Amino acid sequence: MAAAGGLPGGGLGTSADLVVRAAREVDGGAGVAVLADLGSAVLTVKALLAEEDGLPAGTRLVDAPFVEGAVAALVTASAGADLDAVAAAAAEAYQYRKE
Repeated sequence: MAAAGGLPGGGLGTSADLVVRAAREVDGGAGVAVLADLGSAVLTVKALLAEEDGLPAGTRLVDAPFVEGAVAALVTASAGADLDAVAAAAAEAYQYRKE
């Protein structure tokens, strides 16, 4: 897991360079699940996915709640699951009830 939030100087926003660096850092060849918190992050990741030399092959933007999805994805990935299972675990976090 690698965080890529904010701008290089520490400000609010999304840096494509930081997203690419984080994805490459965690890429083990099985694909990378990317969870984004806000609209600018989603747009940045979508733009990077459209570039040939942007994100590592097999990178996927996962539609999941940011915190709960990240925890579910991390636990599932650390157990050795493939990208499909990691993405599914993250997306299933939408169903977590707190009542």
